[in-house]
Amino acid sequence: MLDEDVIAAFWDEFPCGDSQVGGLDRFAADHRAFFDEYDAFRYTREAHILECLDGLDVAGKRVLEIGLGEGADSEQLIRRGATWSGLDLTPESVRRVETRLALRGLPYEKVVQGSATANPYASESFDLVFSHGVLHHIPDIVAAQREIHRVLVPDGELVVMLYAKWSLNYLVAIGLVRRAGLLALRLLRRDPGGIYGQHLENMRRIGTLRYLRMSEFIHHNTDGPLNPYAKVYDRRRLREDFPDFELVRTYRRFMHAPPLPVSKLPFGRVMGWHLWAHLRPRQA
Repeated sequence: MLDEDVIAAFWDEFPCGDSQVGGLDRFAADHRAFFDEYDAFRYTREAHILECLDGLDVAGKRVLEIGLGEGADSEQLIRRGATWSGLDLTPESVRRVETRLALRGLPYEKVVQGSATANPYASESFDLVFSHGVLHHIPDIVAAQREIHRVLVPDGELVVMLYAKWSLNYLVAIGLVRRAGLLALRLLRRDPGGIYGQHLENMRRIGTLRYLRMSEFIHHNTDGPLNPYAKVYDRRRLREDFPDFELVRTYRRFMHAPPLPVSKLPFGRVMGWHLWAHLRPRQA
């Protein structure tokens, strides 16, 4: 199983969403402007997130968010009335979220750096655990869900967004288009640099055929070619990886399948890349 330190090092160096708006360093003199621009980018591109958050009953509830990124959803949960706490694997994300919430003047309980597989919070501390786009990057997901079960009250709820297996992105863009394109570049000995060049370097290092196996290829095609680990989910895999929970409902959102120009197609609820799941703790 992949060492969690490798995953932490990647996300500490490449905080989620940082590159999309030019990086925090570009806003060194005005972090507030960075968070404003990041939020505008995130919620314009993925407007469904705000709609999904509106559907959560968080007002007055103790909420733990696992995996914080730039803290955009953290802020939204607090503004919706949650008594919020956070947990992230990386010190960089913790620092950014603390900075964001201080700049916004928003109240919260605690932000902790730590692993979801060894959750530092006390048992039965939360009514709801929320995690958007994070748990599919944890190799020992069974240990992580066991810890989530522990910190939830018996009638609590886990709400997660995970990458969807039955999506246009996984089945066509990643499974067919990107693999075929990279194989062609490799055979033609073409290296255009950039992201494609990083993929080709991965192929040289790992081996072409091994790299193009979906079990390996998926790691490098969700959050960049340097990403060390990722997984995709359907309802069956959810039940396997979250044995301490009962699956209540799932729904899909977000048409995303680069390099295919599909973002404006109205099929996110059928072939979307984001699989949202609501789960309840099983009782002993």
